Amino acid sequence: MKIFCDFDGTITKNDNIIEIMKQFAPQEWIYLKDQVLNRTMSVKEGVGAMFNLLPSSKKPGIVSYILKQAEIRDGFTEFAAYVEKEELDYYIVSGGMDFFVHPLLEGKTGRERIYCNSADFSGERIQILWPHPCVNSCENECGCCKPSVIRQLAEAGEEIIVIGDSVTDLEAAKMADLVIARDYLLDQARELALPYEPFETFFDVIRILEKRKVTV
Repeated sequence: MKIFCDFDGTITKNDNIIEIMKQFAPQEWIYLKDQVLNRTMSVKEGVGAMFNLLPSSKKPGIVSYILKQAEIRDGFTEFAAYVEKEELDYYIVSGGMDFFVHPLLEGKTGRERIYCNSADFSGERIQILWPHPCVNSCENECGCCKPSVIRQLAEAGEEIIVIGDSVTDLEAAKMADLVIARDYLLDQARELALPYEPFETFFDVIRILEKRKVTV
């Protein structure tokens, strides 16, 4: 079994990119967000354009704000301890940025298990770097390409579990033996008849994995 877990809106209660845009970006970000959500613009193009609306000089305020307002979903600390105890292979695969993903997971998940995007503040405006791009058959311009990360890490015959909530998790969910989902991803899993279980907290996730161990 290999577990691939989203970060924004999954491990955290809110989507941190959306929270940054609400607080710091001009109104143009809303159009870009809507284009991404209705899938007329790729995640890579849309998120890159949203951050490019922000001057790099805002970095201290952005970092301070996001680290103060972000809330970790109930049960995640227990989930991290559970997968460690059970020796389950899991990874955090996030379309979020290193400047908030790494500090928010500090002490909970080792960085070797985290795949996310990077932000470059050296220019006049924030530039997003994409260290985990689409490879092979993926042409979705995902930004942090979750299907490509899964192909890189999962071996033939391994059971794939995807935990997530949003449009950025959908292509990975299509590859999964089980999708543990909430919000947009839950609706899509139902609509596409993907194998799924709903969750609200990571205590739910632990129960689902325990049940899975018994029945598979």
